[in-house]
Amino acid sequence: MQKIIRVGTRDSELALWQAKTVQQQLEYLGHKVEIIPVKSTGDLVLDKPLYQMGITGIFTKNLDIALLNGEIDIAVHSLKDVPTVLPVGIVQAAVLKRGNSNDMLVLKNNEEFMAQKDAVVATGSLRRKAQWLHRFPTHTITDIRGNVNSRLEKLENNDWNAAIFAAAGLERLKIKPASAFSLDWMVPAPAQGVVAIAALADDEELLTILKELNDEETAMLAKVERDFLNLLEGGCTAPIGALAYVKEDEVHFKGVLLNPEGTKRIDVTSKEKIGRHNYIAKECSDFVLNRGGKEIMTNLKGEDKKEYAVFSTKKLSEIQKRLLAEKVGVEDSDFIKIRFNRIAPKVVKNEIENVIITSKNGVEALLNSFIKQELLFKNIFCVGRRTKKLIEQKIGKVTHSENNAEKLAAYLSKEIKGQEVTYFCSDLRLDTLPTVLEENGIAVNEIEAYKTMYSPVNVREQFSGVLFYSPSTVESYMQDNTADKIAFCIGESTAREARKHFKNVQVAKLPTVESVLELVNLHYVKE
Repeated sequence: MQKIIRVGTRDSELALWQAKTVQQQLEYLGHKVEIIPVKSTGDLVLDKPLYQMGITGIFTKNLDIALLNGEIDIAVHSLKDVPTVLPVGIVQAAVLKRGNSNDMLVLKNNEEFMAQKDAVVATGSLRRKAQWLHRFPTHTITDIRGNVNSRLEKLENNDWNAAIFAAAGLERLKIKPASAFSLDWMVPAPAQGVVAIAALADDEELLTILKELNDEETAMLAKVERDFLNLLEGGCTAPIGALAYVKEDEVHFKGVLLNPEGTKRIDVTSKEKIGRHNYIAKECSDFVLNRGGKEIMTNLKGEDKKEYAVFSTKKLSEIQKRLLAEKVGVEDSDFIKIRFNRIAPKVVKNEIENVIITSKNGVEALLNSFIKQELLFKNIFCVGRRTKKLIEQKIGKVTHSENNAEKLAAYLSKEIKGQEVTYFCSDLRLDTLPTVLEENGIAVNEIEAYKTMYSPVNVREQFSGVLFYSPSTVESYMQDNTADKIAFCIGESTAREARKHFKNVQVAKLPTVESVLELVNLHYVKE
């Protein structure tokens, strides 16, 4: 691979250690690597326990978005933080050899407090909290957040007896205090101590490279643990532990599910020959669920009732819905319906010098009328990363793309001044692009490739926010609804239309559905 591999990571010291470890291994194989730090919701919101925030993948979402938007080539994670179901288009490409999987207790002074009735232990993990309270029911658990160093500092500066850490983090940063010791009795989080590398599913060249970094035994064991977690339907809000290891050609497994208070605990153990180990997760999860686990999970889900409700003006996939915080409920409907027009054959009879396509609908409309071989376009200019990707998959190479129509208009005004462009658009389109081009001496031949039809539904009072993905979705919404909610917008063009009606308008950082969902999470988590 000739290009520089861009490695995305959180910007904590431990996350950077993980990313640098991957960087060193890739550089050893002869590749050029650049590390790109990305802030996560878990790093930005430090005043709530993780399990109260109720977001699956709280430390990985922003990296997923950066990966899908082409800002990074791979994402490096602690595998225990990664949801068991990855976003569409992203795969687990490799895992490094596992580090220490245990939890570790760091003492403030000494361990005498463990025999006392009253003591305070700090952890932000519901799994650690439940297991500690099961063993020491009279103790008090206090929340602690932040990176490893800041948590050690908080322990030093507060009147707590101890705090619980992942052993791997302390050891990797070489900051394990002398007072620390391993909690061998505590079942760790599934895949604790494992560094994972995620990449795009269609980047075959990069996936081949990353396969060389993959530790097969670690991958096998982590899969057993994460399958157990997935089958119990647990995320960061469920106290679930799992550990698998190999001994004499057998996979040994132990798992646990508790209620948050630690008063109910269900343990399971198993062992199978390698080759039959794939049955372990299902058999053990069934065992747990049939012995009281279903009741625990049902009660947990009851505690996680939706506190907020938002409405999406575009149908969301199940994967996209899972990106929302668990306390945010969502309903959706397509407020815009598309009908492709039959484009006259004479339009593409000869090679066209300059073509503009501003949406995936434009691409699909062209392909509805013509096959790829008929579309003889010399220069294709487009708006959006995903539009570009679809064009290059289905039609041909894109000459230049921008994130929005305004930027594309500015670019074309300099690069093809005095020339002509063919713009495949909708019957409902913003005037910005053709107006700016014509003002700069560029003749615009507009071809109505598809029709955009409004299809609004009435959004009930219970919804506090509405998600908009284009100016047309705002216009459609306003036909049957009032602007008494928060408008979460995909980009500035959509936000401009929303500001004509809504008092509270928020704009996503990136022009993607995933970024809009992240905007919703940040708003309601901070409330």
